[in-house]
Amino acid sequence: MKEEIKDIQKTSEGEEKLEPKPTTARATASSKPKGNEVPSSNEEDGLSLQEVIKEQVIEDERPLSRTLSLRKILGGDILNTAAIRRQIWLFILIAFFFVVYIANRYSCQHDIIEIDRLQTELQDAKYKALSSKGQLTEKSRESNVLNLLKNNKDSVLKIASQPPYIITIPESK
Repeated sequence: MKEEIKDIQKTSEGEEKLEPKPTTARATASSKPKGNEVPSSNEEDGLSLQEVIKEQVIEDERPLSRTLSLRKILGGDILNTAAIRRQIWLFILIAFFFVVYIANRYSCQHDIIEIDRLQTELQDAKYKALSSKGQLTEKSRESNVLNLLKNNKDSVLKIASQPPYIITIPESK
């Protein structure tokens, strides 16, 4: 059986009376003042406990008045829970777009850094190719090749003293 907590209540004559305190919300809603008990202020107004709870729950959710002023907007009255609940999907969509925007920006910055790195690498390769081409051109000049042939005595290659012959072949019909 559920435990019941004993509560001391004073009656209007000043006598103390021990009564079990209800442990559930349903029991509190069905409890009514008996005999000479002091009724609560809510029961004096004619409101039941359920009505009082409903009123307290929706107290902050009263609809906005028809007049919308700058003071209400800056004061935050426009951001009551009912307006937020109606627009929750809009807020989720905006948050999603922020995440996509940040991810896209990060990706673009990463790509730009990679492009800059590759461009500097390409520039370095072009400079190396240009310097190698210059060195190769210098070494393959005719005068340098002749000097190499003179210095290398075991070479059979010599400079031609006669111009090259042109051999013409007649076409057959």
